[in-house]
Amino acid sequence: MRRREFILLSAGTTIGWPLAARAQQSRQTRIVGVLANGLETDGETQARLAAFGKALKDLGWSPGTNLRIETRYGIDDDVLLKGARELGGLAPDVVLAIAPPGVMAMMKVTRTTPIVFAAVTDPVALGIVQSLAHPGRNATGFLTAEFDFSAKWLELLKEIAPKVRRVAVITDPDNRGAAPQFAAIQAVASSSGMEEVIPLALEDRDSLEQGISDFVRSGGGGLIALRISKVITERRSIIALAASHRLPAIYPLHIFAADGGLIAYGPNVVDQFREAASYVDRILKGAKPADLPVQAPTRYELTINLSTAKALDLTIPPAMLARADEVIE
Repeated sequence: MRRREFILLSAGTTIGWPLAARAQQSRQTRIVGVLANGLETDGETQARLAAFGKALKDLGWSPGTNLRIETRYGIDDDVLLKGARELGGLAPDVVLAIAPPGVMAMMKVTRTTPIVFAAVTDPVALGIVQSLAHPGRNATGFLTAEFDFSAKWLELLKEIAPKVRRVAVITDPDNRGAAPQFAAIQAVASSSGMEEVIPLALEDRDSLEQGISDFVRSGGGGLIALRISKVITERRSIIALAASHRLPAIYPLHIFAADGGLIAYGPNVVDQFREAASYVDRILKGAKPADLPVQAPTRYELTINLSTAKALDLTIPPAMLARADEVIE
């Protein structure tokens, strides 16, 4: 029940938009591109885009009347870049780019067309904007958290499972946002009583299962899943592996706990997509991304799956239960 509410840029050649882009202010139907760093079949991706679409409709933008939304999906960088180029060929008025890989792909294609991003961790550190208050380029949007936020996961894991003395961190070496999150966890490992923090690269299920199997042999282990695209896409496999190896684990978003993960702590990302619609609306009405400050999360959610805790023979501290936003029975 709910209790309270609350990349360094890769160098690339800027590709010019078609001449039709110069006339976009005069056309009746506006084009909004969406570059989704995720799979079209993924429920989390669809929940985010549904929230975005509904918010646009509430603001007076209706597909088929005054709006056309073109969406491209992808996980791999090459697929995302292909999608970005396809969107560029449509001369959109503005593009919603999801997660750092989506933003990077769009910014390789254009440095002029407005980009609104969501689900991006620390866009200043990644070189997407010059500062949160003054983005200064053609992109602005909504960050999930700064990299230092990742240290909180280790603190919560230790609180819910005090016997944990070693932690494995599921990561993706190809994701630019993974290394800083891992570094933030490492920085507080000693003070949290951790004897070992090791990265487990998420390449495929077999290699991850082998890595976890090797890790658990020494005992005293816990698991942290980073807030990166591949981890979100593969969340059900990760949750199943944690359960089969009886590993207490903490995850970065509510959806993980809803899918059976032990505990999740992170921003309400779906809310960000509702807010992203307001920035798209303002840009369609003439605002410039450089003048729209990047917005930080307004709500962080702590979700505990009590059924999973019981399966792991873990007793949730009463203080943690009291401050949880949601407890899944």
